[in-house]
Amino acid sequence: MGKGKIGVQMMMLKGKVEELGVYETMRTLHELGYRSVEVSQIPMTEDNVAAFKRASEDFDIKIASLSAALEPMLPGMPGETLTNDFEKMVNDCKILNCSFLRIGMLPFHIMGDKEKIMAFIGKAEMMAERLAKHGIELYYHNHHIEFAKYDGEYLLDLMKNNTSKLGFELDVHWIQRAGLDPITLIKQYAGRISLLHLKDYRVGQMNVDEEDFKDMPKFFQRFTNVIEFAEVGEGNLDMKGIIEAGLASGAKYFLVEQDELYGRDPFDCLKISGDNLRAMGYSDWF
Repeated sequence: MGKGKIGVQMMMLKGKVEELGVYETMRTLHELGYRSVEVSQIPMTEDNVAAFKRASEDFDIKIASLSAALEPMLPGMPGETLTNDFEKMVNDCKILNCSFLRIGMLPFHIMGDKEKIMAFIGKAEMMAERLAKHGIELYYHNHHIEFAKYDGEYLLDLMKNNTSKLGFELDVHWIQRAGLDPITLIKQYAGRISLLHLKDYRVGQMNVDEEDFKDMPKFFQRFTNVIEFAEVGEGNLDMKGIIEAGLASGAKYFLVEQDELYGRDPFDCLKISGDNLRAMGYSDWF
């Protein structure tokens, strides 16, 4: 079988970009051995786009995908959207030699409203057709809320079954958190995925003392929310099985991501994930 390309979802490096700038952040990723990135939560100013282009060439790092809101996350919220800034976002893709755009999540104000969500997905499908004329593919990234059921059908499946151009960027941690098996779901989405988020799922440690029992509601909130985002290979997911299923289902980029670092430096977390992936036999995917 062929091979994919392991990269980094740069959401976890937005603080590093603020501190070091795009170029130096990319230099460190190069030193860690990563050769592709997905850009998220980093302002795509003219300066940053130029820095990404220069770093991509100097450090041999492919810009696999860029993030694109279809419309504002809340009505009137500032920020670029495909609806208002189509030409600019297409131009960014051209400058960075990138052919994948991804929608990171549903707008906040439509969550839980099936009709509004399906209308949004209809607009995403039309946008995917419009982008295709420019050689760009559009993907939708899931969390756990897309596994709410409507008349016995998962919302994510409703999205898939009502579109053909829109692709899906599956996030294995959130699939697990929704109570589904990531490998099974990846196989069901074969042919509709090019991007996969590698994010492990760990049950954290409950360190308790007598103080904790003085506020039982607070204690039970901690108890319920003890699930953590983990470095790849440090949690409970069958990462090797996930990667093999992803490759067989058409995924090209396997992007390491961790939403919460629990006080660790993101570069340290990325080193752990990278070392573990190499130990699993994926050295030549970097």
